[in-house]
Amino acid sequence: MQRRAYILLTLTALIWGANAVAGKLAVGHVSPLLLTLFRWLFALLAVLPFAWPHIRRDLPVIRANLTYLMLLGGAGFTGFNATLYLALNYTSTINAVIEQAGMPLIIFAANFILLRIAVSSLQIIGFALTLVGVAVTVSGGDFNTLLALQLNRGDALMLVAIVFYGGYTVALRWKPPIHWLSLMAVLCLGAALGALPLAIAEAATDSMITPDATGWAIILFTAILPSLVAQALYIRGNEIIGANRAGLFVNLVPIFGTVLAVAVVGEQLYPFHLVGLGLVLGGIAIAEKGKPKVV
Repeated sequence: MQRRAYILLTLTALIWGANAVAGKLAVGHVSPLLLTLFRWLFALLAVLPFAWPHIRRDLPVIRANLTYLMLLGGAGFTGFNATLYLALNYTSTINAVIEQAGMPLIIFAANFILLRIAVSSLQIIGFALTLVGVAVTVSGGDFNTLLALQLNRGDALMLVAIVFYGGYTVALRWKPPIHWLSLMAVLCLGAALGALPLAIAEAATDSMITPDATGWAIILFTAILPSLVAQALYIRGNEIIGANRAGLFVNLVPIFGTVLAVAVVGEQLYPFHLVGLGLVLGGIAIAEKGKPKVV
């Protein structure tokens, strides 16, 4: 079961890395908040036919937990993406990716404060090692780049973004006992409803770009793989090994994103990419070795 969780969470990171590349390709073809709205709306339409029989059976539990589920979808799905998009208007991609790698620390801290879940010294070392691996990758192996970074309002927004998704990861612990397809459908509904006012605000500021053919292709891709497949894999992996350990796999996202950028966009692969990947994988392995006996 644990090996299965590792596979599920690694595939999740791979798909989310592909989503980062899709986000770059979307520039000029569809505006970010409209992309967010259509992404979750299409995901809802795609999952609903499969989820409907389970929703009918789970309806009493869904009704009893509807507010919680709407907030979960709105914060974890829409809140993270919308805040990330806003942050990138003010800060560099290097800043944003490094700060996103701090998400496991948010999860560790929240689990300790709220649930008193212990964090071992090896888990802390593993977390630090994965953070170094991400830093090596996004800095191009030149730590002078990191020393030259300047904090601004975008960095503050990025911290809000990782709190959104870190909080979502921890909150999954209290999800109601419903079928996973019912859960995905309700979360997608919450995400779409949360994205609607953001898209309206984007239109009101005359910054909305309606999708062209490329934009529609990106919307469909993000709706199926990052929105449905990756989220379902992440939820299942989180169920198996817990939020602390599952959160570490988020640090694979910038690594996979870099590799996919080489394959799709044609960027050059450098030795520091391989070093960064090795550090991230090593950090996850150390954190796994030092996991508490009770998760």
